[in-house]
Amino acid sequence: MHADSSLGRSQAGGRHTYGRRVHFKVGVVLALLAALCLSLVADIGYGPTQLSLTEVLQAILSPNSVERTVRVVVWDMRLPMALMAVLCGAALALAGAQMQTILDNPMASPFTLGISAAASFGASLGIAAGISLVPFVTAQVVPANAFVMAMLSAGVIHLLSVRRHVTRETIILFGLAMVFIFNALLAIVQFFSSDQAVAAVVFWSLGSLTKSTWPKLGIVLLSLAIAVPFFACHAWKLTALRLGDQRAASLGVKVARLRLYVLVMVSLLAACSVAAIGTIGFIGLIAPHLARLTVGEDQRFFMPVAMLCGGLILSLSSLLSRMILPGAIFPIGVITTLIGIPFFIALIMDRKRQAW
Repeated sequence: MHADSSLGRSQAGGRHTYGRRVHFKVGVVLALLAALCLSLVADIGYGPTQLSLTEVLQAILSPNSVERTVRVVVWDMRLPMALMAVLCGAALALAGAQMQTILDNPMASPFTLGISAAASFGASLGIAAGISLVPFVTAQVVPANAFVMAMLSAGVIHLLSVRRHVTRETIILFGLAMVFIFNALLAIVQFFSSDQAVAAVVFWSLGSLTKSTWPKLGIVLLSLAIAVPFFACHAWKLTALRLGDQRAASLGVKVARLRLYVLVMVSLLAACSVAAIGTIGFIGLIAPHLARLTVGEDQRFFMPVAMLCGGLILSLSSLLSRMILPGAIFPIGVITTLIGIPFFIALIMDRKRQAW
């Protein structure tokens, strides 16, 4: 009787602890969502034409009730840029989070493994030379080229990851080698292009939200609409994968097939983001780590928190890009790189300390 009573108290205590953890994680999601909304409104309101919080909300919720100038500034100029920052940040963060999951490597991301560089090279072929890597595609050459090259890069990474005796460090080093390869190919494209085409490719490769349009926004949103439900449906399999390939396989997870499907989705997310705003580095590295430190590996919370962190980081970077040089917009890809490099170095040093 005493043993049954102790067991009951232990189970009740366990349920209470689990409930507290779930409430904490839900609170984190809500707090990040609130912070993202505030950053989005601030991003829309800040600029040469300053808009108050009331004006921004009124222009969004009731466009016909504000002056035409305010409506044009919000809907035609700032809202597409602000939403693009949020969506691309979320897409890159989700891609990085799932790459780290399937490769069991905390330094994996579309940027560090060369997928973004491959997508950049493919997109540059469309921008500078009008070359289409997909037959009969003319309207969306840039995103189509970016996706093809991203898929090629992801396929090479997949083939390497399934080989025996290949360590996580080897995959990262191979990814960095691919970054240099595709950057060299991008330089070759620039060398043989006209001055106008070179200027377009260089400006685009720095990463910029200034070319954001509603059609481009729709492409990024479509990639998220495809990838998010897929990852949500396979959340428990991805969580199990963090236990190791053998343990996940014993639970019924088809590891090789899941890893391949995830790489396809990662390539789609990275390609659409790169095609829309250019090369943006380290979002897919920073956001998943912040999410993992906050809510752990449970994909039910890890995915939304990583996406919210990515969207918030890129939204704040968008706001900062217009504060650095008043009247001008600083390349957002440079800002994210300057933020990400110290984080990347700290991560490498931490892994070295763990190895010692």
